[in-house]
Amino acid sequence: MGLFNDIVSKVSSFATSLFGSSAQAADTAQPAAASAAPSISQVDVDAVLKELAAKAGQPLNYKESIVDLLKLLGLDSSLQARQALADDLHYTGDKNDTATMNVWLIKQVYTELANNGGKIPAGWGH
Repeated sequence: MGLFNDIVSKVSSFATSLFGSSAQAADTAQPAAASAAPSISQVDVDAVLKELAAKAGQPLNYKESIVDLLKLLGLDSSLQARQALADDLHYTGDKNDTATMNVWLIKQVYTELANNGGKIPAGWGH
């Protein structure tokens, strides 16, 4: 899953650079992971994205907008990239109906992050 893997990689690496470890940023009682390449299951996605948003220098609605989430992570947010992400995540709708596709994408990205063990707030993607 090309772009989705890029999302996971960015969130994981930002967690490490922002908080000094890949442990869940908001839970300091949990020990840091020993691996150099953190998995999403060790990441408090909400904490990472909040921290990035605070430093973004512009308001980004990353909780509800796939374009803003991709921008926040420094990834390509073009229509072509989002259509490729839709393919990666097995979107079956009309990719030319970008509004519907974008709503589905943001929910699906957060659902997939949660399915892979990432901590996200209730209601994101579900």
